[in-house]
Parts: sequence; C-alpha cells; structure tokens
Amino acid sequence: MATAESLREPQASAEPSAPLRLLVVDDDRALRSSLERVLAQNGYAVVAAENAQQARAQLEAASFAVVLLDLVLPDAEGLELLREIKATQPETEVLVVTAYGSIESAVEAMRWGAYDYLTKPFHTAELLTTLGKALEKMALQRENRSLRYQLSQQTISRILVGSSAAMQRVKKLIEQVAPSSAPVIVEGESGTGKELAAEALHQASSRAAKPLIKLSCAALPETLLEAELFGYERGAFTGAVSRKQGRFDLAHGGTLFLDEIVDIPLTTQVKLLRVLQDGKYERLGGRETLYSDVRLIAATNRNLEQAVKEGKFREDLYYRLNVIKIPIPPLRHRKDEIPVLAHHFRQLFAARNRKTIRDVSPAAMSCLLAYDWPGNVRELENVIERAVVLCEGEVIQPHLLPEALNPVAFRTTPRDSTQPDKHSIITLSFPVGTSMRQIEDLSIRALLEYTQDDRGAAAGLLDVHPRTISRHLKDKAES
Repeated sequence: MATAESLREPQASAEPSAPLRLLVVDDDRALRSSLERVLAQNGYAVVAAENAQQARAQLEAASFAVVLLDLVLPDAEGLELLREIKATQPETEVLVVTAYGSIESAVEAMRWGAYDYLTKPFHTAELLTTLGKALEKMALQRENRSLRYQLSQQTISRILVGSSAAMQRVKKLIEQVAPSSAPVIVEGESGTGKELAAEALHQASSRAAKPLIKLSCAALPETLLEAELFGYERGAFTGAVSRKQGRFDLAHGGTLFLDEIVDIPLTTQVKLLRVLQDGKYERLGGRETLYSDVRLIAATNRNLEQAVKEGKFREDLYYRLNVIKIPIPPLRHRKDEIPVLAHHFRQLFAARNRKTIRDVSPAAMSCLLAYDWPGNVRELENVIERAVVLCEGEVIQPHLLPEALNPVAFRTTPRDSTQPDKHSIITLSFPVGTSMRQIEDLSIRALLEYTQDDRGAAAGLLDVHPRTISRHLKDKAES
C-alpha cells in the first residue's frame, strides 16, 4: 500500500499563522502516525482516532477545522460518520481518504458535503495543497458570513425604521430567522409594516440575490388564485391561450410572500400544503410535476388559531406554516417611535417633492403623539405626505394635519414685532373630556409655536421660569 512511505517528503514552506485543529480518522496505525507528524510539522494541531467511536468522542469534545476521514472504518461506514459531522459541525470541512476509491463513493461523499476526495496512496504535496484549499474555502465562507451579517443588520435597520423596545425585538427575531429557510408567519394589524418585515427577511437572507415575489390572497377568486400560485398550461381554461408561470415558478430559489393568507380557499390550501412539504406541484391543466425551492413568508391581520377553530383554515397547514411567528406591534403601542417615523417620512417626501422642510413643529408633533393611529404606520406616512405637499414654509404646523389629528385647534394673531405681545389672542378649543394635563400641555405648545419655540418668551407670557417649561417638555417626552 505504501501510503505511510509516500508521506515522507519535505514540509510545505508556508505554515499557518495559528494552529488549526485537525482530526485524522483512519484505522491504519502507520498512516495515522505519518499524518500526525507531517501535519504537526506544518503547524497544525492534530488529533487522531482509529475508529468511528473514538472520532465521535473527539467531535463531541471539540470542534475541528478539517477532518481527514477514511471511508472504511472497522466499526462504521465512513459516509455515515461524514453525514454526522456535517449535521453537527456544518462549518467543518471533510477530506475523504480511502484505498477503496471509486467514482460512486466519491460522488456520494461529495453529495453529503465532503470537500474533496483523495485516493491512497497520496503524496504530502497533494494532501497539503488540498488541505490549504479547504481552509481557504473555510476562511472565505467565514468572511462571507460576517459580511452577510453586517449587511443584514444594515438592511433590517434601513427597511424597518424604529428603535422602540418592541421593534428592537422584531429586528432581532428577523436577524435570527433570516439565514434559515423555515416558513414564517408575520402577524399584525393593517398598516403595521408586515410587507416591510418580509422584505427585511428576504434581503437579510442568503436568498437576497433571487426574487422576492409578492401576492395578496384577498379578493382573488379561487381559480384565479390557484392559477397565480401554480401557473397554468395552454387550454387549461377558457382564455388560457398560452402557458403562464405561477408565483412558485417565479420565486424559485428566492422568497414568496403571501399576504392575507387566511383568505386562501380550503381546496387551494391542500395544494399549498403539498408544496411546503416536498416542494412539488403541477400547473393548472398540466401533468408534469414541478419542483420549487421557495422560502414562504405568510402574513395576516387576523387570528390564525381562531380561523382554524372556525374551520376556515386547515390545521395541518397552520402547523406547517407556524414554524416562526413574528408579531408586529401596532403604532399605538410604540408611540415613542412616532417622532423618528415622522421625521423619516418628512425627509422622504420633502426630497420626493423637491421641498426644503426642515422640521415638524412641537405643536404638530404633540398632535401626532396624542393620536391613536388606527391605520398604523401607513396612516402616519399618508398624514406626513399630505402635510409636506400642503406645507408652504419650512416647518410642518398643526393646521396641515387632518382634523382628526388636531382636536385642539388654536389660532394666533400674527406677530409683527420681535417681542411677544401679551395682547395677542390665542384661541383654543378642546373637545369634551380633554384632561387638565392635555390642556396644560397643548397650551404650552401653542405658546411655543407663537413665540417660534422661544422658551424664555413663552415662560414670560406665563409668568413662570423657563426651566418649568423645559421640565414639562422633558416629562412629557419621557411619559
């Protein structure tokens, strides 16, 4: 066999800068000793095992950069151990070495994740070259993972604006879930940003280079919905004059986002379940079984568990989808994000409309904070866009907001002098039920707008110290 003799050659000139752990699994004692010696001379930390049992014990005790694995072991098949290694230590590269090489075993080993395949006898140079390439691949994968992680964080923060504790939890969950291919359910009221969450999941995943295909399941007739999902062949129904690809075709390798998934008819849910289970489906009117590698993200503004109880949604499909659930909180539960979102939309729509709008006035911001936002972030976006379009100055004022957001209306006489005039009239009207704290707050903000945010001047009109106003605004911001 002469495998041990073939390793007695000069060591490679380039040594690794730090010792990497290698595991040699081979029942040939002479070969194990030669490999240990040669690899140690080249700067590697080497551990040896003569059978699968010893190898498993070593793998449980520590992680290894590379495993040199004999395919024929006295107590197990090498391929079986290879599968275990890739399952428990997926980052570890495996070099398969055997005296019983064949095309079939090589293909099988590579299929199960082996980096390369060496047939005994082999030379030191061949081994070290292959080992070096495997380590280069590891380093490149590690660098790519690091870059993808950094990019995913930037992508998530760019798409999902907001820094509240609730949104930080959403972002963290998206960051953890994005690298997998597990189905995801995004729950939340209309306008909370479920579609944005789906975009963040896709862009932060390894599928980002592939398509993100979206489909709203609401208000689509059953036949049309099925055709949209799976496509159809020519002649499948009246009007089907040519073959059409479905969303599963278009999303192959990428992500499919199904909004309002509760609205999918029960018969179509059966076909959807099959695709989720084995990736297989047929086009309408077709006999060919197709395969699609798709990551499914489903969204709903209704309670899926309740839909299951009412018989409107299949229980087996629900459990197949419900691997990861991401709840998006309504805006009224994260009001501390309103200023951030308002300024984000102000900048966005000011640039889009080629306007210079530098701020939202304190009084206008107070109106935004006091509102409950039944339409959530989408409603806030529309309100700010409206204000930007109507704004003739550089600051968004309360009168630019819809009446529903401005329950306390006030009017001031124009200021013709640089000093505040105690004889000017500020008219305020409050709806029945407005609390004293709200009246106090909105009165102060009306004065601040009148004095153009001069707290000293506003304090003079109220006969209080400026610190009183500053303290009030601070307390309001923290409440």
